[in-house]
Amino acid sequence: MTTAVLTEIRGRILFITLNRPEAMNAIDSALGEGLLAAGRLLDSRDDLTVGVVSGAGRGFCAGMDLKAFTRAGDPRGIEEFFQLGTQKPLIAAIEGFAVAGGLEIALTCDLLVAARGAKLGIPEVKVGLFAGGGGLLRLPRRLPYAMAMELALTGDLIPAERVWEHGLLARLTEPGGALAEATSLAERIAANAPLGVRWSKHLIREMQGRTEQEFFEHQTPLLRAVLDSADGREGALAFAEKRTAQWTGR
Repeated sequence: MTTAVLTEIRGRILFITLNRPEAMNAIDSALGEGLLAAGRLLDSRDDLTVGVVSGAGRGFCAGMDLKAFTRAGDPRGIEEFFQLGTQKPLIAAIEGFAVAGGLEIALTCDLLVAARGAKLGIPEVKVGLFAGGGGLLRLPRRLPYAMAMELALTGDLIPAERVWEHGLLARLTEPGGALAEATSLAERIAANAPLGVRWSKHLIREMQGRTEQEFFEHQTPLLRAVLDSADGREGALAFAEKRTAQWTGR
């Protein structure tokens, strides 16, 4: 895997580090392909339940590497990551800044943790573009309409404290504390049944706007599969035997 994205497994958590600090973790092909590979690794392994994404150096990600773009065109891998995300939960740990494609990486995550003073925004309109990595879809789902529209049209950046007030963040920490808080959240998630976690994410994200009938029709086969799984049986046995469950993700 490219050194532009580092991965480390600790227990059932995959830590994913955007690792171009000299370029403020800007997205080039190496980073895009590395992030896509990390997402596929998380989804492919039964022994992993959740991922944590952070940035090396002084910030999370400054968006597309425009210098690399002028040389080589669109960065490879990142568009597919924006569109597919991951089947398992991701938590973004944001320090310093998450702007343009950097904020869009964070928005593919299910939970966002940010430090006070971190700057967020989609300033693509200031450089002749618009936010093409899903920000224009995901921001209005997670922020009030007027705030999302203002961010998109002005390209201005806003502090983490303001989006915390409107529910974009799961946690707001002191500077330097985002990764530790994201890790704490990940540990709580990783203690739970992997299939239950995965399908809970799926149902919450994919069933928004569906009718109750559509929801239950979609949920029924998933619930049956979980009830019939090895982890479903293990959870019931562990509860009855008053012991910690040993999850396999199967």
